Amino acid sequence: MLDRRWVIEHLDEVKRNCAERGVRVEVDHLAELEARRRELRTQLDALHRQANEISKSLGKCCDDGEREAQKEEGRRVRQQAAETERDLNAVEAGADALLRLIPNLTHPDAPRGGEQDSREIARGPAPIPQFDFPPRDHVQLAEMLDLIEFDAAGRVTGHGFYYLKNEAVLLELALQRYAMDILIADGFVPMTTPDLARNEILEGIGFLPRGPETQIYSIENSDLSLIATAEITLGGFHAGQILEADRLPIKAAGISHCFRTEAGAHGRATRGIYRVHQFTKVEMFAFTLPDQSDAMLEHLRQLECRIFDGLGIPYRIIDTAAGDLGGPAYRKYDLEAWMPGRGDFGEITSTSNCTDYQARRLNIRYRPKGEKGTRFVHTLNGTAVAISRALIAILENYQQADGSVMIPEVLRAWVGKDRISPRR
Repeated sequence: MLDRRWVIEHLDEVKRNCAERGVRVEVDHLAELEARRRELRTQLDALHRQANEISKSLGKCCDDGEREAQKEEGRRVRQQAAETERDLNAVEAGADALLRLIPNLTHPDAPRGGEQDSREIARGPAPIPQFDFPPRDHVQLAEMLDLIEFDAAGRVTGHGFYYLKNEAVLLELALQRYAMDILIADGFVPMTTPDLARNEILEGIGFLPRGPETQIYSIENSDLSLIATAEITLGGFHAGQILEADRLPIKAAGISHCFRTEAGAHGRATRGIYRVHQFTKVEMFAFTLPDQSDAMLEHLRQLECRIFDGLGIPYRIIDTAAGDLGGPAYRKYDLEAWMPGRGDFGEITSTSNCTDYQARRLNIRYRPKGEKGTRFVHTLNGTAVAISRALIAILENYQQADGSVMIPEVLRAWVGKDRISPRR
């Protein structure tokens, strides 16, 4: 979230940013609550001083009648202080709830507008394949190659789940190892993370586990939810901690399962494994000093490009428009891979600079060297590889006329072959 005092002092800028991002927040009401909060705080401080003065005066009372009158006055003041404190807590809670709805500021170079205004800024070096046969989509290929089982998953778990089989399993493991080797060499700490997190951590990252449009599976009668991304568990790793400035940046790479309800999902994106309820992902996360985060965002984007350049997948880079940014993101890049089965690009990774927005909510600070006090770190996240969508891109771009699929060269050592052939 943004700094409360900064918001009050920049109301017009905050309202304009909310409008650009398509978020409706009663910013003026927040200002009213803040004024009321200050008023109640002043009253409460005065009542505490008065109660202390009455307490001190009791020892100076000359007779029992005066002492009893002072005690009664002290009880009245303490009761008034308790009522004022309850009012203050309610106002602070209301102001905090509104403050948490305000999105992060937007990078001045990010496109303005909605999803249709997001801007393509580059393409990867791999050319879009030109087939001399009608290309199949990944569902057709998976059936011919016996790689993905949807019917059994439907019986066992329901729509939106799947079994990977045979070489698809080896490809998943190979993609994890391939991405991890690149990230470890770049200084990332490898991690596997819990599949569950406390709701306060999800809310700190920017997810609403109990909201009306939630994408989160919550665990009944608990404060736990299944994570939608390892961004949640990696970001929560240092919640409530103070880091030394010379430790930053800290970079972590987490392997996790990801669970999403995909509420409202429809259309062609629901076919196959493009939009599913569970998948595996390798996630990048970084904690940085404020003056490091812009450069770190570009670095994370370069790593995503390097991973998919190595896989030989055609892609384009999208600078996401303000109206399509999630609440915590200051700026976000998407990589969209060419998917022949769709005849179009589809998102495969994204990377975001969230500045100090998440750190304020999670209370993650750093101590500047040689200075007093602490400041909030900046946080960034990026998808190294989301396995399900990477599998789509590989199967569809490397398909052959006979239905076989060539294995990207960088994965062959782990898969143990260079081609997946149809099973008769």
